[in-house]
Amino acid sequence: MAMSDFAGTLIHPDDMARVAPEFLKGLQDSRGDDLEFRCVRKDGSLVWLSVSWVPITDANSIILRVNSAFTECTGYTAEEAVGQTLRMLRSHHHDEAFFREMWETIHRMGGWQGEICGRRKNGEVYPKWLTISAVTGEGGVISHYVGTHHDITERKIAEERIKELAFFDALTRLPNRTLLLDRLTQAITVSARSGACGALLFIDLDHFKTLNDTMGHDKGDLLLKQVAQRLAASVRDDNTVARVGGDEFVVVLGSLDETWQEAASQTEGMGEIILDILGESYQLDDIDYRSTASIGATVFRGYQTPIDELLKQADLAMYKSKELGRNALCFFDPAMQTVVVERAALEAGLRRAIEGNSVPVVHYQAQVLDGNRVIGAEALVRWQYPERGMVPPTDFIHLAEETGMILALGNWVLETVCTQLASWAMRPDMSHLTIAVNVSVQQFCEPDFVAKVLNVIRRTGANPNRLKLELTESVLVDNVQDIIEKMYALKARGVVFSLDDFGIGYSSLSYLKRLPLDQLKIDQSFVRDLLTDPNDAAIARTIVALAQSLGLGVIAEGVDTEKSNATSWLTQVVMPTRVSIFAGHCLLKALKSLRARVE
Repeated sequence: MAMSDFAGTLIHPDDMARVAPEFLKGLQDSRGDDLEFRCVRKDGSLVWLSVSWVPITDANSIILRVNSAFTECTGYTAEEAVGQTLRMLRSHHHDEAFFREMWETIHRMGGWQGEICGRRKNGEVYPKWLTISAVTGEGGVISHYVGTHHDITERKIAEERIKELAFFDALTRLPNRTLLLDRLTQAITVSARSGACGALLFIDLDHFKTLNDTMGHDKGDLLLKQVAQRLAASVRDDNTVARVGGDEFVVVLGSLDETWQEAASQTEGMGEIILDILGESYQLDDIDYRSTASIGATVFRGYQTPIDELLKQADLAMYKSKELGRNALCFFDPAMQTVVVERAALEAGLRRAIEGNSVPVVHYQAQVLDGNRVIGAEALVRWQYPERGMVPPTDFIHLAEETGMILALGNWVLETVCTQLASWAMRPDMSHLTIAVNVSVQQFCEPDFVAKVLNVIRRTGANPNRLKLELTESVLVDNVQDIIEKMYALKARGVVFSLDDFGIGYSSLSYLKRLPLDQLKIDQSFVRDLLTDPNDAAIARTIVALAQSLGLGVIAEGVDTEKSNATSWLTQVVMPTRVSIFAGHCLLKALKSLRARVE
């Protein structure tokens, strides 16, 4: 096939008039650089080519002439190239069979084109797009060959970069989630064929958010890079370490034992190694830093468990490690999945209830002075869940906090309480009552918390002096000054504050001096055995004395040993569950009673 015939089968008809003369110049030993034109594939689709042509050889592949583009690309001068064969450009990345097939195609079809590795004069190997066309003379005898090549190094670099962005994490250079799923699929396939088990380790760094918040994200990035390096160095080359987001990493182990028990043992050993290496000191610039990790593990064999399920199992096991105190390894237990499913159903039910304005109801528990005089009540949230009946606060309050629903729930409870206060204010026998309502950390941290509370008070017409906001000591862990300023702003409008669960959290006498509190609430763990345990009595007596010295009221939680007519009265009027909270004077009477027994 003559070159003109060969070109005619490839070049788009609309470009032929422009390209053919240039090719004819090439046959006459003229130089051609970056000629762009369209070609038609066998299936009829179009592709754009950019072509430069060098060298021109005779029928024996001896180089006859090269142009300046050839010299610039390969590093060989015309004097060095002319008289040599194309073998001088071979990179040895292709075997003899490759070139034999290439030349067979040229002789059969009149030409060949494709991607190939070339070698420059300095020994550098580079990718190029090579086209070789046979030129025939009279009688169809090949007189010489025209070769064109185009250096595609930049294109290959771009392709690799695109591949890297698609399959590798930009920070750590580890495989990302996309590549992890592919590697995990391969590991499962190998497991199915060999019968050997594999394992998945889900790794989460402990307290990583604290590092970012206190030392900056640049230090966090340094830690992630070093963690990635340690993980990659700790496993075999045929295993996979991936970063799936944030401070979460996944390790895929393959070719473990065929028995589940032994495979689990091998996985545990690998997990212990990882915990050890991740627990060693890190150098974050000039900072010597220590970190730990929590690991969840699950073992698989073949296609028994879908990939998504395996990831969920390892993730659940990791959270179990967190619950056990961190820096630990836990294996997935099917019971974990049951808990998660139930939790998800509970979360969905709570969300529907809040969004549908059928939120949990508020019950009121009496606060009694001297055993017979009701001075107020505490608002208690209860949820009647259709499928489970009455759900205790311990089961859904923390869920609301974790999901952020506590804001909507807390705002609704505050609105309900203030509406109740306004209603009681219309009755002379109840206008003196106060209502205490718990405020979550998330509510207090909202920038517009003060404005929201005051707006509810104004809208409902509640007396702010009858509203008692209870906060726990956990509120005081972060940004104490902001909390104090918000408390003073509400205190100036008459709102009362009580410190709940005093004695079991982050107790600090400096807080008591700085906070505008009105009352301390002794946790029931100190009150429950008050009349039988001298230690509890001593603690309670100390708290009472401390509060009195600071001019604060005291209320004890969980006292239900004294009964009075106030119980039945409050049951009928206020709808409490039972009288179980007593104020300071009642507590002092109990202490005096105990002292008399001891003496």
